[in-house]
Amino acid sequence: MLAVILSGGSGTRLWPVSREALPKPFMRLGNGASLLQRTVARAVDAGCRDCLIVTNREYGFRTGEEIESMKSGAPRSTQLLLEPVGRNTAPAIAAAALWAAGAGHDKEPLLVLPADHLIQDEARFAMLAAQARVLALAGRIVLFGIRPTMPETGFGYLECGAPDADGAAAVKRFVEKPDADKAAEYLASGRFLWNSGMFCFTPATIIGALEQLAPEVIEAARAALAYAKVDAKFAHRLELDGATFEQAPNISIDYAVMERAGNVVALPGDFGWSDIGSWKAVAQELPADAFGNTVSGEVVMADCSNTHVQSEDRLVAAVGLRDVVVVDTPDALLVCDRNSTQKVKDVVVELKRRDHEAHRLHRTVARPWGTYTTLQEGPRFKIKRIEVKPGASLSLQMHHHRSEHWVVVSGTARVTVGDKVVLLAPNESTYVPVGSQHRLENPGRVPLTLIEVQCGDYVGEDDIVRLDDKYGRTG
Repeated sequence: MLAVILSGGSGTRLWPVSREALPKPFMRLGNGASLLQRTVARAVDAGCRDCLIVTNREYGFRTGEEIESMKSGAPRSTQLLLEPVGRNTAPAIAAAALWAAGAGHDKEPLLVLPADHLIQDEARFAMLAAQARVLALAGRIVLFGIRPTMPETGFGYLECGAPDADGAAAVKRFVEKPDADKAAEYLASGRFLWNSGMFCFTPATIIGALEQLAPEVIEAARAALAYAKVDAKFAHRLELDGATFEQAPNISIDYAVMERAGNVVALPGDFGWSDIGSWKAVAQELPADAFGNTVSGEVVMADCSNTHVQSEDRLVAAVGLRDVVVVDTPDALLVCDRNSTQKVKDVVVELKRRDHEAHRLHRTVARPWGTYTTLQEGPRFKIKRIEVKPGASLSLQMHHHRSEHWVVVSGTARVTVGDKVVLLAPNESTYVPVGSQHRLENPGRVPLTLIEVQCGDYVGEDDIVRLDDKYGRTG
Protein backbone atom coordinates (compact mmCIF):
# COMPACT_ATOMS: atom_id res chain seq x y z
CA MET A 1 0.00 0.00 0.00
CA LEU A 2 0.90 3.65 -0.38
CA ALA A 3 0.43 5.73 2.77
CA VAL A 4 -1.37 9.04 2.18
CA ILE A 5 -0.96 11.20 5.28
CA LEU A 6 -3.25 14.23 5.55
CA SER A 7 -1.30 16.72 7.64
CA GLY A 8 -3.37 19.87 7.98
CA GLY A 9 -5.62 21.74 10.36
CA SER A 10 -4.68 24.18 13.09
CA GLY A 11 -5.84 22.19 16.14
CA THR A 12 -7.34 25.26 17.80
CA ARG A 13 -8.71 23.23 20.73
CA LEU A 14 -5.12 22.37 21.68
CA TRP A 15 -3.92 25.96 21.99
CA PRO A 16 -1.46 27.19 23.31
CA VAL A 17 0.71 24.25 22.16
CA SER A 18 -0.91 23.90 18.74
CA ARG A 19 -0.81 27.15 16.76
CA GLU A 20 -1.26 28.20 13.17
CA ALA A 21 2.48 28.15 12.41
CA LEU A 22 3.11 24.92 14.34
CA PRO A 23 -0.12 22.90 14.24
CA LYS A 24 -1.28 19.72 15.93
CA PRO A 25 0.59 17.12 13.76
CA PHE A 26 3.89 18.44 15.16
CA MET A 27 2.79 18.08 18.79
CA ARG A 28 4.64 15.67 21.04
CA LEU A 29 2.99 13.88 23.93
CA GLY A 30 5.57 13.82 26.67
CA ASN A 31 9.08 13.58 25.21
CA GLY A 32 8.24 11.11 22.46
CA ALA A 33 7.76 11.34 18.71
CA SER A 34 5.41 13.86 17.13
CA LEU A 35 1.91 12.81 16.10
CA LEU A 36 3.04 13.02 12.46
CA GLN A 37 6.03 10.75 13.07
CA ARG A 38 3.85 8.25 14.93
CA THR A 39 1.37 8.20 12.04
CA VAL A 40 4.08 7.58 9.44
CA ALA A 41 5.62 4.78 11.52
CA ARG A 42 2.15 3.25 11.98
CA ALA A 43 1.61 3.24 8.21
CA VAL A 44 4.99 1.56 7.63
CA ASP A 45 4.15 -1.12 10.21
CA ALA A 46 0.86 -1.67 8.37
CA GLY A 47 2.68 -2.50 5.13
CA CYS A 48 3.25 0.86 3.42
CA ARG A 49 6.74 1.08 1.96
CA ASP A 50 6.29 4.58 0.52
CA CYS A 51 4.57 7.67 1.88
CA LEU A 52 2.82 10.69 0.36
CA ILE A 53 2.20 13.55 2.79
CA VAL A 54 -0.33 16.20 1.80
CA THR A 55 0.26 19.41 3.75
CA ASN A 56 0.30 23.17 3.43
CA ARG A 57 3.34 24.65 1.72
CA GLU A 58 4.12 26.63 4.90
CA TYR A 59 4.78 23.32 6.70
CA GLY A 60 6.80 21.69 3.93
CA PHE A 61 10.29 22.08 5.36
CA ARG A 62 9.25 21.25 8.92
CA THR A 63 7.46 18.13 7.63
CA GLY A 64 10.58 17.05 5.76
CA GLU A 65 12.71 17.54 8.85
CA GLU A 66 10.28 15.48 10.93
CA ILE A 67 10.57 12.52 8.56
CA GLU A 68 14.35 12.83 8.16
CA SER A 69 14.83 12.83 11.93
CA MET A 70 12.85 9.62 12.50
CA LYS A 71 15.09 7.09 14.22
CA SER A 72 12.84 4.16 13.35
CA GLY A 73 9.77 3.46 11.28
CA ALA A 74 10.71 5.74 8.39
CA PRO A 75 9.33 4.82 4.93
CA ARG A 76 11.48 3.83 1.97
CA SER A 77 10.58 7.11 0.24
CA THR A 78 8.54 10.19 1.11
CA GLN A 79 6.88 12.61 -1.30
CA LEU A 80 5.42 15.93 -0.15
CA LEU A 81 2.38 17.29 -1.97
CA LEU A 82 2.05 20.92 -0.91
CA GLU A 83 -1.24 22.79 -0.90
CA PRO A 84 -1.09 26.55 -1.56
CA VAL A 85 -4.37 26.96 0.35
CA GLY A 86 -6.45 24.62 2.50
CA ARG A 87 -9.44 23.08 0.70
CA ASN A 88 -10.57 20.30 3.06
CA THR A 89 -10.10 16.55 2.58
CA ALA A 90 -11.84 15.94 -0.76
CA PRO A 91 -9.45 18.07 -2.89
CA ALA A 92 -6.47 16.80 -0.88
CA ILE A 93 -7.39 13.16 -1.45
CA ALA A 94 -8.22 13.84 -5.10
CA ALA A 95 -4.76 15.34 -5.71
CA ALA A 96 -3.09 12.47 -3.83
CA ALA A 97 -4.93 9.82 -5.86
CA LEU A 98 -4.09 11.53 -9.16
CA TRP A 99 -0.43 11.81 -8.17
CA ALA A 100 -0.34 8.14 -7.13
CA ALA A 101 -1.96 7.03 -10.39
CA GLY A 102 0.67 8.87 -12.40
CA ALA A 103 3.70 7.98 -10.28
CA GLY A 104 3.68 4.20 -10.50
CA HIS A 105 1.37 3.53 -7.56
CA ASP A 106 -1.79 3.05 -9.64
CA LYS A 107 -2.17 -0.61 -8.57
CA GLU A 108 -1.51 0.04 -4.89
CA PRO A 109 -4.35 0.73 -2.44
CA LEU A 110 -4.03 4.06 -0.67
CA LEU A 111 -4.09 3.93 3.13
CA VAL A 112 -5.36 7.42 4.01
CA LEU A 113 -4.57 8.54 7.58
CA PRO A 114 -4.90 11.91 9.34
CA ALA A 115 -1.55 12.93 10.80
CA ASP A 116 -2.87 13.83 14.24
CA HIS A 117 -4.49 10.66 15.61
CA LEU A 118 -3.25 8.17 18.20
CA ILE A 119 -3.72 4.41 18.16
CA GLN A 120 -2.78 2.25 21.15
CA ASP A 121 -2.97 -1.26 19.64
CA GLU A 122 -1.00 -0.75 16.45
CA ALA A 123 -0.66 -4.48 15.78
CA ARG A 124 -4.44 -4.78 15.71
CA PHE A 125 -4.64 -1.77 13.39
CA ALA A 126 -2.09 -3.36 11.04
CA MET A 127 -4.28 -6.49 10.85
CA LEU A 128 -7.32 -4.41 9.90
CA ALA A 129 -5.24 -2.46 7.36
CA ALA A 130 -4.28 -5.74 5.67
CA GLN A 131 -7.97 -6.67 5.60
CA ALA A 132 -8.82 -3.25 4.14
CA ARG A 133 -6.21 -3.75 1.41
CA VAL A 134 -7.98 -6.89 0.16
CA LEU A 135 -11.33 -5.12 0.13
CA ALA A 136 -9.85 -2.10 -1.66
CA LEU A 137 -8.38 -4.30 -4.39
CA ALA A 138 -11.91 -5.68 -4.90
CA GLY A 139 -13.16 -2.15 -5.64
CA ARG A 140 -14.54 -1.23 -2.22
CA ILE A 141 -14.17 2.13 -0.46
CA VAL A 142 -13.20 1.13 3.07
CA LEU A 143 -13.73 3.21 6.19
CA PHE A 144 -12.18 2.37 9.54
CA GLY A 145 -15.03 2.60 12.04
CA ILE A 146 -14.42 2.67 15.78
CA ARG A 147 -16.67 0.75 18.15
CA PRO A 148 -17.97 3.44 20.52
CA THR A 149 -17.09 3.09 24.19
CA MET A 150 -19.16 6.04 25.46
CA PRO A 151 -21.96 8.34 24.23
CA GLU A 152 -19.49 10.77 22.65
CA THR A 153 -20.98 13.94 21.14
CA GLY A 154 -17.76 15.15 19.50
CA PHE A 155 -17.58 12.53 16.70
CA GLY A 156 -19.57 11.73 13.60
CA TYR A 157 -21.25 8.30 13.51
CA LEU A 158 -21.76 5.57 10.89
CA GLU A 159 -24.88 3.41 10.91
CA CYS A 160 -23.89 0.00 9.59
CA GLY A 161 -25.49 -3.29 8.66
CA ALA A 162 -24.34 -6.68 9.86
CA PRO A 163 -20.73 -7.60 8.94
CA ASP A 164 -20.37 -9.98 5.99
CA ALA A 165 -17.97 -12.89 5.65
CA ASP A 166 -15.08 -10.48 5.03
CA GLY A 167 -15.78 -8.67 8.30
CA ALA A 168 -16.93 -5.54 6.46
CA ALA A 169 -20.29 -3.89 7.15
CA ALA A 170 -22.18 -1.85 4.58
CA VAL A 171 -22.54 1.79 5.63
CA LYS A 172 -26.23 2.75 5.64
CA ARG A 173 -25.85 6.41 6.58
CA PHE A 174 -23.57 9.05 8.02
CA VAL A 175 -24.73 10.96 11.10
CA GLU A 176 -23.38 14.34 12.19
CA LYS A 177 -22.21 14.90 15.75
CA PRO A 178 -25.28 14.06 17.87
CA ASP A 179 -26.58 15.50 21.12
CA ALA A 180 -26.12 13.51 24.33
CA ASP A 181 -29.45 11.68 24.12
CA LYS A 182 -28.90 10.60 20.51
CA ALA A 183 -25.33 9.52 21.28
CA ALA A 184 -26.61 7.32 24.13
CA GLU A 185 -29.23 5.85 21.79
CA TYR A 186 -26.57 5.07 19.15
CA LEU A 187 -24.34 3.42 21.73
CA ALA A 188 -27.14 1.23 23.05
CA SER A 189 -28.30 0.09 19.59
CA GLY A 190 -24.97 -1.53 18.64
CA ARG A 191 -25.47 -0.49 15.00
CA PHE A 192 -23.28 2.60 15.07
CA LEU A 193 -19.54 3.22 14.79
CA TRP A 194 -17.51 6.37 15.23
CA ASN A 195 -16.25 7.80 11.95
CA SER A 196 -12.46 7.87 12.34
CA GLY A 197 -11.63 9.68 9.08
CA MET A 198 -9.28 6.86 8.01
CA PHE A 199 -9.82 5.17 4.61
CA CYS A 200 -8.49 2.63 2.16
CA PHE A 201 -9.19 2.46 -1.60
CA THR A 202 -7.33 2.21 -4.90
CA PRO A 203 -6.55 5.35 -6.91
CA ALA A 204 -8.86 4.16 -9.70
CA THR A 205 -11.78 3.60 -7.31
CA ILE A 206 -11.66 7.00 -5.64
CA ILE A 207 -10.92 8.86 -8.89
CA GLY A 208 -13.90 7.17 -10.52
CA ALA A 209 -16.14 8.05 -7.57
CA LEU A 210 -15.01 11.67 -7.63
CA GLU A 211 -15.56 11.92 -11.39
CA GLN A 212 -19.10 10.67 -10.91
CA LEU A 213 -20.10 12.41 -7.67
CA ALA A 214 -17.86 15.49 -7.39
CA PRO A 215 -16.46 16.31 -10.86
CA GLU A 216 -15.61 19.89 -9.90
CA VAL A 217 -13.29 18.56 -7.16
CA ILE A 218 -11.37 16.14 -9.34
CA GLU A 219 -11.06 18.60 -12.23
CA ALA A 220 -9.63 21.33 -10.00
CA ALA A 221 -7.18 18.82 -8.49
CA ARG A 222 -6.21 17.54 -11.94
CA ALA A 223 -5.47 21.07 -13.16
CA ALA A 224 -3.55 21.97 -9.98
CA LEU A 225 -1.41 18.86 -10.42
CA ALA A 226 -0.84 19.50 -14.15
CA TYR A 227 0.55 22.97 -13.36
CA ALA A 228 2.29 21.98 -10.14
CA LYS A 229 5.70 23.44 -9.43
CA VAL A 230 8.56 20.97 -8.96
CA ASP A 231 11.17 22.24 -6.52
CA ALA A 232 14.49 22.01 -8.36
CA LYS A 233 16.45 21.96 -5.09
CA PHE A 234 14.16 19.59 -3.20
CA ALA A 235 12.88 16.97 -5.64
CA HIS A 236 10.57 15.35 -3.11
CA ARG A 237 8.48 18.55 -2.85
CA LEU A 238 5.69 19.20 -5.35
CA GLU A 239 3.61 22.37 -4.91
CA LEU A 240 0.13 22.37 -6.39
CA ASP A 241 -0.75 25.32 -8.61
CA GLY A 242 -2.44 27.98 -6.52
CA ALA A 243 -4.72 29.58 -9.12
CA THR A 244 -6.34 26.26 -10.06
CA PHE A 245 -6.37 24.62 -6.64
CA GLU A 246 -8.20 27.62 -5.20
CA GLN A 247 -11.08 26.78 -7.54
CA ALA A 248 -11.65 23.45 -5.80
CA PRO A 249 -14.74 23.37 -3.54
CA ASN A 250 -13.96 23.48 0.18
CA ILE A 251 -15.59 20.13 0.94
CA SER A 252 -14.82 17.00 2.94
CA ILE A 253 -14.45 13.58 1.33
CA ASP A 254 -17.46 12.42 3.40
CA TYR A 255 -19.79 14.99 1.81
CA ALA A 256 -18.23 14.72 -1.65
CA VAL A 257 -18.15 10.92 -1.96
CA MET A 258 -18.70 8.72 1.07
CA GLU A 259 -22.29 9.67 1.84
CA ARG A 260 -23.38 9.07 -1.78
CA ALA A 261 -21.22 6.23 -3.11
CA GLY A 262 -22.68 2.73 -3.29
CA ASN A 263 -19.59 0.66 -2.52
CA VAL A 264 -18.70 2.05 0.92
CA VAL A 265 -18.05 -0.41 3.75
CA ALA A 266 -16.75 -0.08 7.27
CA LEU A 267 -14.33 -2.28 9.16
CA PRO A 268 -15.18 -2.17 12.89
CA GLY A 269 -12.08 -1.50 14.96
CA ASP A 270 -11.25 -1.65 18.65
CA PHE A 271 -7.59 -0.67 18.58
CA GLY A 272 -7.63 2.20 21.09
CA TRP A 273 -8.21 5.14 18.76
CA SER A 274 -8.20 8.82 19.72
CA ASP A 275 -8.26 11.91 17.53
CA ILE A 276 -6.60 13.93 20.36
CA GLY A 277 -9.24 16.60 19.86
CA SER A 278 -8.95 18.36 23.22
CA TRP A 279 -6.77 18.67 26.31
CA LYS A 280 -9.11 16.27 28.06
CA ALA A 281 -8.28 13.70 25.37
CA VAL A 282 -4.55 14.39 25.80
CA ALA A 283 -4.85 13.77 29.54
CA GLN A 284 -6.60 10.46 28.90
CA GLU A 285 -3.55 9.24 26.96
CA LEU A 286 -1.16 9.83 29.89
CA PRO A 287 -0.70 7.61 32.98
CA ALA A 288 -2.70 8.94 35.93
CA ASP A 289 -1.90 8.82 39.62
CA ALA A 290 -4.23 7.45 42.26
CA PHE A 291 -6.25 10.68 42.23
CA GLY A 292 -6.69 10.85 38.44
CA ASN A 293 -4.01 13.52 37.92
CA THR A 294 -1.77 13.58 34.85
CA VAL A 295 1.34 15.67 34.26
CA SER A 296 3.80 16.51 31.52
CA GLY A 297 7.00 18.41 32.31
CA GLU A 298 8.24 19.58 35.70
CA VAL A 299 5.13 19.68 37.87
CA VAL A 300 4.42 19.48 41.61
CA MET A 301 0.87 18.71 42.80
CA ALA A 302 -0.70 18.89 46.25
CA ASP A 303 -4.30 18.00 47.10
CA CYS A 304 -5.41 17.84 43.43
CA SER A 305 -7.73 15.42 41.66
CA ASN A 306 -8.67 14.78 38.02
CA THR A 307 -6.32 17.58 37.02
CA HIS A 308 -3.92 17.79 34.08
CA VAL A 309 -0.88 20.08 34.28
CA GLN A 310 1.60 20.52 31.45
CA SER A 311 4.73 22.68 31.50
CA GLU A 312 7.33 23.21 28.80
CA ASP A 313 10.26 24.98 30.42
CA ARG A 314 9.64 25.84 34.07
CA LEU A 315 8.34 24.38 37.30
CA VAL A 316 4.57 24.58 37.76
CA ALA A 317 2.96 23.92 41.15
CA ALA A 318 -0.76 23.16 41.53
CA VAL A 319 -2.59 23.11 44.87
CA GLY A 320 -6.18 22.16 45.66
CA LEU A 321 -7.42 21.88 42.06
CA ARG A 322 -10.36 19.71 40.98
CA ASP A 323 -11.16 18.88 37.34
CA VAL A 324 -8.82 21.54 35.93
CA VAL A 325 -6.46 21.68 32.94
CA VAL A 326 -3.33 23.85 33.09
CA VAL A 327 -1.04 24.18 30.05
CA ASP A 328 1.97 26.46 30.42
CA THR A 329 4.13 27.59 27.47
CA PRO A 330 6.83 30.31 27.42
CA ASP A 331 4.43 32.99 26.17
CA ALA A 332 0.91 31.80 27.06
CA LEU A 333 -0.88 30.05 29.92
CA LEU A 334 -4.17 28.15 29.63
CA VAL A 335 -6.32 27.38 32.68
CA CYS A 336 -9.71 25.80 32.09
CA ASP A 337 -12.32 23.44 33.48
CA ARG A 338 -11.55 19.87 32.42
CA ASN A 339 -15.05 19.49 30.99
CA SER A 340 -14.86 22.72 28.95
CA THR A 341 -11.74 21.96 26.90
CA GLN A 342 -13.75 21.94 23.65
CA LYS A 343 -14.26 25.69 24.16
CA VAL A 344 -10.52 26.49 23.97
CA LYS A 345 -11.09 27.19 20.27
CA ASP A 346 -13.13 30.24 21.36
CA VAL A 347 -9.94 31.69 22.85
CA VAL A 348 -8.22 31.37 19.48
CA VAL A 349 -11.14 33.11 17.77
CA GLU A 350 -10.78 36.03 20.19
CA LEU A 351 -7.00 36.19 19.71
CA LYS A 352 -7.53 36.38 15.95
CA ARG A 353 -10.08 39.15 16.43
CA ARG A 354 -7.50 41.09 18.45
CA ASP A 355 -4.83 40.32 15.83
CA HIS A 356 -2.69 38.85 18.62
CA GLU A 357 0.33 36.88 17.39
CA ALA A 358 -0.19 34.19 20.04
CA HIS A 359 -2.82 32.50 17.85
CA ARG A 360 -0.24 32.02 15.12
CA LEU A 361 3.30 31.94 16.52
CA HIS A 362 5.15 30.55 19.49
CA ARG A 363 7.92 32.54 21.13
CA THR A 364 10.37 30.23 19.33
CA VAL A 365 9.58 30.01 15.62
CA ALA A 366 10.99 27.37 13.25
CA ARG A 367 12.27 28.38 9.83
CA PRO A 368 13.91 26.28 7.08
CA TRP A 369 17.28 27.73 8.11
CA GLY A 370 16.88 27.28 11.89
CA THR A 371 14.92 29.10 14.62
CA TYR A 372 14.42 32.49 16.20
CA THR A 373 13.21 33.23 19.73
CA THR A 374 11.71 36.57 20.74
CA LEU A 375 13.33 37.47 24.05
CA GLN A 376 11.78 40.88 24.62
CA GLU A 377 9.67 43.39 22.71
CA GLY A 378 8.56 46.94 23.41
CA PRO A 379 7.86 50.26 21.69
CA ARG A 380 10.31 50.64 18.76
CA PHE A 381 12.47 47.60 19.65
CA LYS A 382 12.60 43.80 19.62
CA ILE A 383 15.35 41.44 20.84
CA LYS A 384 15.77 37.97 19.31
CA ARG A 385 17.99 34.95 19.72
CA ILE A 386 18.73 33.48 16.28
CA GLU A 387 20.11 30.00 15.54
CA VAL A 388 21.21 29.15 11.99
CA LYS A 389 21.88 25.53 11.04
CA PRO A 390 25.30 24.61 9.53
CA GLY A 391 25.36 25.47 5.82
CA ALA A 392 22.03 27.32 6.00
CA SER A 393 21.30 30.93 5.13
CA LEU A 394 18.52 33.45 5.56
CA SER A 395 17.05 35.10 2.48
CA LEU A 396 18.56 38.15 0.84
CA GLN A 397 16.15 40.74 2.24
CA MET A 398 15.45 44.30 3.30
CA HIS A 399 13.25 46.12 5.82
CA HIS A 400 11.41 49.40 5.34
CA HIS A 401 10.97 50.35 8.99
CA ARG A 402 13.75 48.87 11.11
CA SER A 403 17.51 48.58 11.47
CA GLU A 404 19.22 45.53 12.98
CA HIS A 405 22.25 45.00 15.19
CA TRP A 406 23.78 41.49 15.25
CA VAL A 407 26.17 40.12 17.92
CA VAL A 408 27.62 36.65 17.36
CA VAL A 409 27.51 34.41 20.45
CA SER A 410 28.88 31.17 18.97
CA GLY A 411 29.80 29.85 15.55
CA THR A 412 30.79 31.87 12.49
CA ALA A 413 28.57 34.28 10.56
CA ARG A 414 28.95 35.39 6.97
CA VAL A 415 27.15 38.72 6.68
CA THR A 416 26.26 40.53 3.46
CA VAL A 417 25.17 44.19 3.74
CA GLY A 418 24.88 45.89 0.37
CA ASP A 419 28.08 45.11 -1.52
CA LYS A 420 30.08 44.32 1.61
CA VAL A 421 30.66 40.75 2.86
CA VAL A 422 32.34 40.04 6.23
CA LEU A 423 32.98 37.05 8.47
CA LEU A 424 32.14 37.48 12.15
CA ALA A 425 33.47 35.38 15.03
CA PRO A 426 32.03 35.15 18.57
CA ASN A 427 31.88 38.52 20.39
CA GLU A 428 31.94 40.44 17.09
CA SER A 429 29.04 42.48 15.76
CA THR A 430 27.65 44.33 12.75
CA TYR A 431 24.93 46.85 11.90
CA VAL A 432 22.24 46.61 9.19
CA PRO A 433 20.77 50.05 8.31
CA VAL A 434 17.11 50.56 7.38
CA GLY A 435 16.44 49.76 3.71
CA SER A 436 19.75 47.97 3.05
CA GLN A 437 19.85 44.60 1.31
CA HIS A 438 21.37 42.00 3.61
CA ARG A 439 21.83 38.28 4.20
CA LEU A 440 22.99 36.12 7.12
CA GLU A 441 24.72 32.77 6.46
CA ASN A 442 26.35 30.03 8.51
CA PRO A 443 29.37 28.77 6.55
CA GLY A 444 30.56 26.55 9.40
CA ARG A 445 29.90 23.02 10.61
CA VAL A 446 28.38 23.97 13.96
CA PRO A 447 25.23 25.98 14.67
CA LEU A 448 25.51 29.76 14.55
CA THR A 449 23.95 31.63 17.48
CA LEU A 450 23.56 35.39 17.60
CA ILE A 451 21.53 38.10 19.33
CA GLU A 452 19.59 40.49 17.14
CA VAL A 453 18.37 43.89 18.31
CA GLN A 454 15.78 45.54 16.05
CA CYS A 455 15.08 49.28 16.29
CA GLY A 456 12.53 51.26 14.33
CA ASP A 457 9.03 52.70 14.16
CA TYR A 458 7.66 49.21 13.30
CA VAL A 459 9.19 45.83 14.20
CA GLY A 460 6.48 43.43 13.03
CA GLU A 461 7.39 40.15 11.31
CA ASP A 462 5.70 41.26 8.07
CA ASP A 463 8.22 44.07 7.49
CA ILE A 464 10.39 41.91 5.27
CA VAL A 465 10.98 41.95 1.53
CA ARG A 466 12.66 38.76 0.31
CA LEU A 467 14.78 39.36 -2.80
CA ASP A 468 16.37 35.91 -3.12
CA ASP A 469 15.83 32.75 -1.11
CA LYS A 470 17.25 29.22 -1.41
CA TYR A 471 14.01 27.84 0.06
CA GLY A 472 11.75 29.36 -2.60
CA ARG A 473 10.01 31.90 -0.34
CA THR A 474 10.26 34.93 -2.64
CA GLY A 475 6.68 35.04 -3.93
